[in-house]
Amino acid sequence: MKRTTATPSNRLGLDYVAEAARFPTPADGIIDVHTHINGAEAAGVYKRAADLYGIRLTYSMTSLEDVEAVREVLGDRVRFIAVPNYTGKDRKRHHGPGYIERIEKFHALGARIVKFWAAPRGLDYAREVGEPDLLRIDAPLRIRAMEVASELGMSFMVHVSDPDTWFATKYADASIYGTKAQQYPPLETLLDRFEGPWIAAHMGGWPEDLAFLTGLLDRHDNLSLDTSAAKWMLREISRQPRDELIAFLERFRGRILFGSDILTSDEHLNAADATEMDAKASSADQAFDLYASRYWALRTMWETDYHGPSPIADPDLAMVDPDRYDVMDAPNIEGKQVPPELLRSLYHDAAHDLLGQ
Repeated sequence: MKRTTATPSNRLGLDYVAEAARFPTPADGIIDVHTHINGAEAAGVYKRAADLYGIRLTYSMTSLEDVEAVREVLGDRVRFIAVPNYTGKDRKRHHGPGYIERIEKFHALGARIVKFWAAPRGLDYAREVGEPDLLRIDAPLRIRAMEVASELGMSFMVHVSDPDTWFATKYADASIYGTKAQQYPPLETLLDRFEGPWIAAHMGGWPEDLAFLTGLLDRHDNLSLDTSAAKWMLREISRQPRDELIAFLERFRGRILFGSDILTSDEHLNAADATEMDAKASSADQAFDLYASRYWALRTMWETDYHGPSPIADPDLAMVDPDRYDVMDAPNIEGKQVPPELLRSLYHDAAHDLLGQ
């Protein structure tokens, strides 16, 4: 059954509940290593989508203040990843000494992964408070936080780069942001310095270039990648030739982990509360479609031979080519039919073996 009103999370009018039944149930369930689950009510909506699409365990960058509320909803099906206080007014503190304190609090609550966000746009965020180096991956306070996390036995997750579409538009001035290739040397230095496990989010920030990722993974055997950021992955992984992608997944079996980058918020449930970040949904039904659409699209891409439009609007198309696209357009999904044993590694075994239970 199709719905009649198109939304950015459901351009095709899909019934995501009925669609979930079309997928086989993974024997051990799927582990999603990259989400942002916040808000008790939204967590309940997320749980429904996760149940339908076979997600057994979720690793979430939940704000410290929301940890207990989210744990109350998801129970032993959620693990937490330490993150800074992104909404605090004193950015210098919250991304400096305040984050070190927060890492220790997260660890006391059971978190065993710490997140370091070092996207190029962080330069703008940092300059606004007069600290242009605040969010560089190799800034002194970042390294101090890594030392503390390492002493606590925590793994690292890093966001180091952004889509090629952004480097063609938002980051076009390389004198400010550097080139895409220039984002990686500081990370590689840190990979050598901190020898514990690292997860580079969003296919290491460069799903457009499997050859680059091959070199990065070959040089650093403590590095794994997650497949989060649904719109980005749907666009770029779909473009990869299937045989090359399967060869890449086989070569690095056990080091490629499934992720979605789903972000939940109670503001998704009420139109009156929606901020810019939360305006992707304004009711419980829209929130469900927002969360479920990511799992439908990602499972479709990884598991099937589907060839057709994505149900999720991708504004990056219009950003790069506004004469051809508008903000409701989307790329095609090219299903990759990943072989069963590789799919099991991607969905479950890689995360299970790297992170334990």
